[in-house]
Parts: sequence; structure tokens; C-alpha cells
Amino acid sequence: MLLFALTFLGVYTAMHALVFWGFHPLLKGHPALPTLTWIWMGLMILSPVLVRLLDRNGWETAARGLAWIGYSWMGLLFLAFAVFALLGCWEIVVFIARKLVPSLPSLSLHGAVSALIVLFGVLGTVFYGFQEASDIRVEKVRLTSAKLPSDFGVLKIVQVSDLHLGLIHREETLAPIISRIRELKPDLVVATGDIVDAQIDHLKELSILWQNLNPPLGKFAVTGNHEYYAGLKQALDFLQKSGFEVLRNRAQAVDQYFVVAGVDDPARGNRVDEVAVLNPIEKGRYVIFLKHRPRLNEKAAGLFDLQLSGHAHRGQIFPFNFLTGLEYPMQNGLYPLPGGSYLYASRGTGTWGPPIRVGSPPEITLFEIVPQ
Repeated sequence: MLLFALTFLGVYTAMHALVFWGFHPLLKGHPALPTLTWIWMGLMILSPVLVRLLDRNGWETAARGLAWIGYSWMGLLFLAFAVFALLGCWEIVVFIARKLVPSLPSLSLHGAVSALIVLFGVLGTVFYGFQEASDIRVEKVRLTSAKLPSDFGVLKIVQVSDLHLGLIHREETLAPIISRIRELKPDLVVATGDIVDAQIDHLKELSILWQNLNPPLGKFAVTGNHEYYAGLKQALDFLQKSGFEVLRNRAQAVDQYFVVAGVDDPARGNRVDEVAVLNPIEKGRYVIFLKHRPRLNEKAAGLFDLQLSGHAHRGQIFPFNFLTGLEYPMQNGLYPLPGGSYLYASRGTGTWGPPIRVGSPPEITLFEIVPQ
């Protein structure tokens, strides 16, 4: 954990340095602005650590306030970094070209005008991102199965994922989500990890909201990496008090046709034998497999009908979907798999870090499973 924190702080500091370079033409004419900007950036670099320290020591209001400021700034910085990284690459190309051909005219774009354009563009995008993060879409997916009798009807499953309930996301986030789920009248509700975030010491009221949601076939959940970061024991306690049955490397039948299986996230290096979990399930049952990360285990292919995952958020903030796509090519929507099964990757229902989304609206997913 210490190595992760140091790596994060190092990368985050480097990102701030590039953004400072990009905005420097707007600051350099003032005697104090560059220094004040670095003081502000230093505070923002340390803000994730300070938030955690404040929360652990009982300063909840201060922790929440700094979390909103620090993580909103993080979203702004990510966007500015993406633009200035492109600008920096262009400046390097121009520099090399003029070294090779000194007679070339200056083609530099780095200056006060470009910095001002980036500033207003990023600010506008951040304000839009707050709006998109609250615009929860209901994604409907209809699947057929030969495992169901012709007179079965419809099984309705609702998936939520990556809510990240904690200091930022509380009742005002969860209440409308549960209201939307009720409107969908699901038979089964599943949560595919990261339901809580690192700060979950103040979520007793939220478990009461979850308790008011009682689908006929129950509520099931699996752990994500943030359940481990939050503290596995208290995360499991919150999920169980909320009425979820947490599937930790096991399967459970919900009726005569359907089985829900789930595995732990390997956040702490724990390896899970998915084949051992799925193989004993009675053949002919429709298997819903809950797995936080949208990866296919080739050995387990064919042992389930529908894998439900989350984790990647489809990058959450454009253009970071290209980076998450390198690690998780199946990060957004429905993907057919060998043998007639499917993997569905949710964009997530909440946000991690910056409370904004750009190009990746949050979702509640409704699956309708019907006879073939």
C-alpha cells in the first residue's frame, strides 16, 4: 500500500508539473501568482492523503469538504493534463524540426492564448462532467436462452456496480438510484463490486436505504478492489447489513432454473480458481457469474451463461477510456463469448475520485432473460 501511495504521489506531482508548464504563460507576468499556484498545487497533491487522515481522526466534515475540493480539482487536472500532454508532444516535434532545419518558422503553440483556451475549455468540461455524473442511464439488455422452458416468461435482473459510497457519495446519491431500481421491478439485484470506497465509517444510514429494496429472488454482491482498500471486514459488514448475500468464491441457486456465482476480487493477490467455483454447478442451469473485473478466464469459458462485471468505468473521463481499454478491452457493454455465453461490463453507477464523468455516463443495467 505504501508503494502504491508513493507511486501515485509521484505520478500526480509530474502531472501537476506539466499542467503548470501549460498555464505558466498566464502566470509569469505576476510577481506572486507562480508561487501561489505551486502552493495550491502542493496542497492538492497531498489532498487525497489529508482526506484519509482527517476522516480517520474523526474530522468528518473537514474530510468531506476537502474531498469535494481535492477530487474535483483532480478531474480538472486530468483534463488539462491530457490537453497539455498533446501540446507538449507538439512542442517537442517543433523543437527537433527547428534543430534539423533552422530556417523553419516557429510553429510553437505554447503561449498565453493557448493556455487561456485550455483553461476555459477545461472549466466548461468539468461543469458538464458534474451534470453527466448525475445523469444515470438505464441500459436494457435482452438475452435468450434455450435452458428455459417456452412458458417461463421473463427474468429481470438489475446490475449496479462501482457506486463508491463513502465521503462524497451518500444518501443524495443512493436514494434516487434505489428509487430507479424499484421502478424497474427486478426479480434479482446484483452488485458487482466497489459498492463502498475507502471511507465508509459513516454509512449506517445507507444500509437502511438498501434494506428497503427486496426483490423476490434476493440481492447478491461480490467484492471489488475498493472493498479491500476500505477494510474487508467492515465492507462485508456493510453489504450484509444492507441485505446483500456476498458470494465469496461460491455459487447459489435462486430458483430451479437460475444459479448466481461470484468470486472475490484479486486485489490482495489472492488467486481464485473460477473453474472450481463454476464446474460443480448442475448442467442445464442458467449461470449468472459475478466478477468485478471484466476479464475472461479462458479455462472458465463455457461454464457460465452471463458474466457481469464493472471496475473500468469505461475510463470515466475522456480520453482516459483509451488507457483503461489497454488493460480491459471489454469495458463497455455486451460482448459475445465462445460457446454462446456473454460478458457484460458496466460503466459503473457512481464515480471514483473526481465526482465527474465525461463520455461515460453512469448506468443501471436491466437484463431480461427470456426463453429462446
